[in-house]
Amino acid sequence: MTDTTTVRRVGVLGAGTMGIGGAHAFAAGGLPVVLVDTSRAALDRARDEIANNARLYGMLNRALAGSTPADVLSRITFTTEADELADVDFVVENVTENWEVKQDLYREIDRICSPRCVFGVNTSAIPITKMASVTERPDRVIGTHLMNPVPLKPLVEVIRGFHTSPETTELTREVFRRIGKDCVVVEDSSGFVTNRVAMLSVNEAILLLQDNIASAGDIDRLFRQCLGHQMGPLETADLIGLDTVLYSLEVLLDNFNDPKFRPAPLLRKLVAAGRLGRKSGHGFFPYEPVNAGTMAGAE
Repeated sequence: MTDTTTVRRVGVLGAGTMGIGGAHAFAAGGLPVVLVDTSRAALDRARDEIANNARLYGMLNRALAGSTPADVLSRITFTTEADELADVDFVVENVTENWEVKQDLYREIDRICSPRCVFGVNTSAIPITKMASVTERPDRVIGTHLMNPVPLKPLVEVIRGFHTSPETTELTREVFRRIGKDCVVVEDSSGFVTNRVAMLSVNEAILLLQDNIASAGDIDRLFRQCLGHQMGPLETADLIGLDTVLYSLEVLLDNFNDPKFRPAPLLRKLVAAGRLGRKSGHGFFPYEPVNAGTMAGAE
């Protein structure tokens, strides 16, 4: 088992919202990073976004103020070649919330990565034990559910799979501690703690909008101003990506066979129409469009 002193390089898979944030957070914490995506355009966008965010986050978080954009970018290798993960010690995967895509990817990186490498699964709802089952290292697979924006969030939801070893759990805690983050460790269950609750809240807010109970703006305003949430559920859904919300609800429904997780028809309609939230330029609210990578996922 790799110990924390030998975690010299971190791999990040997927240059979408979460991959960009994860690569930024590890690099700002002083760790060399290999950021992999199948799309060169997504990697170019990631480079620009990380540079812009490094300036902004330095003003918002004193702990990040010492990391200039040049410092952060100098620690990140941007590549379309998964083979460059061969010498990393810890991988955080952030690709789209789709089982077929993920299982093929995990088989590939299991072949590429060193046997000592730990796989951190950043998924919205897919059980970690299921993800580990397609690898030859189930004891070194663990859930690392990052929150957006990753560099500014102090806490990571860490999920123990059935076979995850205590050494892997402790290594994961230490790696995140090195970049200034604490962890809450939970047991494996679809959606874990945060998304098992959050996806229900988002879905119910979509049903309220669908039933014309209130406008999108008013639903979110009630959550912000009455309940003290930083973001309303519909703005949160737009940030996550409506396709990711839909995939997550489908995974929850499949795993629990409970109709309370049945996705709202309006959610299915918006995803079919290509209104995916921030990354497409429009979801429940309008945004400047962003071109996402083909490997990229957001949650």
